[in-house]
Amino acid sequence: MDFSIVVRVKKLSGRIGDAISLPRYATDGSAGLDLPACLDEPLAVPPGARVKVPTGIAIEIPHRNIAGLVFPRSGLASKHGISLANAVGVIDSDYKGEIVIAVFNQSDQEYLIKPGERVAQLVFVPVFTATLDVVENLNCSSRGEGGFGSTGRI
Repeated sequence: MDFSIVVRVKKLSGRIGDAISLPRYATDGSAGLDLPACLDEPLAVPPGARVKVPTGIAIEIPHRNIAGLVFPRSGLASKHGISLANAVGVIDSDYKGEIVIAVFNQSDQEYLIKPGERVAQLVFVPVFTATLDVVENLNCSSRGEGGFGSTGRI
């Protein structure tokens, strides 16, 4: 089964491919392309602050039923408290602007993002378009309307 797609990339900065690498998969089994920070100099992220980190690229997703999801890198989150301000960024297929990463520092220490540092990861996923059908009742399930914590802790 081939689950590959071709995504066109536009370099918006002359640093891309020279000082800053194109996004790439770190290993053969990686789900996401690592997104490097396209910076001229290090960027300080104070504790509790949010910053916008440019990537220097724009992409063309080849089909309306594909989206790009930008996730935090687990190592940065677990070791330094660096995550994304919007939890997960969504790149719609019709967006052609620069990919900008909204970084949030959840720690109590300043973090310095270096030029070229991999700050997030980009995963491509299928998108289903839904038609909403308004009904009086929904089909029953064993869970029913049980919400947060309704299935127990363990």
